[in-house]
Amino acid sequence: MSYSHFLPFNILAFVFGTVVGSFLNVVIYRLPAGKSIVKPPSSCPFCGTVIKPWHNIPLLSYIWLRGKCANCGAVISPRYPLVELITGVFCLATFRRLGIQPIFFVEFTFICLLIAITFIDLETMTIPDVLSLPGIPFAFLGSVLTGMLTWKASLIGLLAGGGSFWLLSFIYYIIRGKEGLGGGDVKLIAMIGAYTAWPGVLFTVLFASLVGSIVGIGMMFRKKEGLTTMLPFGPFLAMGALCYLYWGPAFFRWYFSLGAPKY
Repeated sequence: MSYSHFLPFNILAFVFGTVVGSFLNVVIYRLPAGKSIVKPPSSCPFCGTVIKPWHNIPLLSYIWLRGKCANCGAVISPRYPLVELITGVFCLATFRRLGIQPIFFVEFTFICLLIAITFIDLETMTIPDVLSLPGIPFAFLGSVLTGMLTWKASLIGLLAGGGSFWLLSFIYYIIRGKEGLGGGDVKLIAMIGAYTAWPGVLFTVLFASLVGSIVGIGMMFRKKEGLTTMLPFGPFLAMGALCYLYWGPAFFRWYFSLGAPKY
């Protein structure tokens, strides 16, 4: 029994997701700074005051405190409630789709990795190896052990993603003499491929390239920096992978049906 149609379980799934999102905020803030994600307790980055438990309730505390520190009044970044909300929504959506079974916990963990990587890359233009490297064997074992993919399909996806991006990066370096794709992007697409197989890699790369190009062109005109405009690619890969989880198979069915003979 999945319990996914019971309202109380849906509420619990969303609340659980926001709590996990609160932890992801710690990861997003502390990992790039080289700090422990376990201790010390959460504190205001401006005045250093330890945040009281009732001031650390996901979403609600931000609204209650009007986006400011309870002690010094410093403005809290809207990224904190945004991450909590996004994680809560994806937890609920994953629960609604999969119910309570092992694959739910595997897929939600995979999604949490993508969320953390997205916001870290947006803020620092880097993807920490401590997230992407363990994410590759996790995605491989998670997809295989839950029966979602065969080990061959997962391995092909891993190699198709990581291998193709590594080759593109190598060719770009030979031609231009500088790095094109970052090593973090190579590891990220390898992780995505291990979990979604080669169709997921294809969908993710097409989505990321299309949306990334549109956003990149917009930023070029806005900042007037031309082709020198820097834009992290990791968030677009993560968005592509998330879209594939929910709509990818349906997209491919629709696409291939276009060429089917009509009788």
